[in-house]
Amino acid sequence: MTETAAEQNDMQRVKINQETAKIAWLELQRFFANGSLIAVAEELDLVEVALHFSNDNKAPINTWMQAGKLGKVSDQQAQDWLAANTVFWSVVIKPWVLIQPVVNNNKI
Repeated sequence: MTETAAEQNDMQRVKINQETAKIAWLELQRFFANGSLIAVAEELDLVEVALHFSNDNKAPINTWMQAGKLGKVSDQQAQDWLAANTVFWSVVIKPWVLIQPVVNNNKI
């Protein structure tokens, strides 16, 4: 029996969700240095964004980027997050590391 596209997406969503983890900014700096960090706005669902990256679904990604809700981490963001010792939810979708600040909880 073959799986439907919806079932495959659901399985992939579960896998991505299981691969998310909290991580401190200090541990993310090397990914910032090599340009592989993508900041995801707090109002977006990190798992859904990761799913679109994984499926190379460019339309929503481009929309989010144009709206300023998704993009490479800027030098100013990096400085602010270092000063605040910010903690993030993260997930790797090679070659990218998607990050989203943990809201109201800066403890790992």
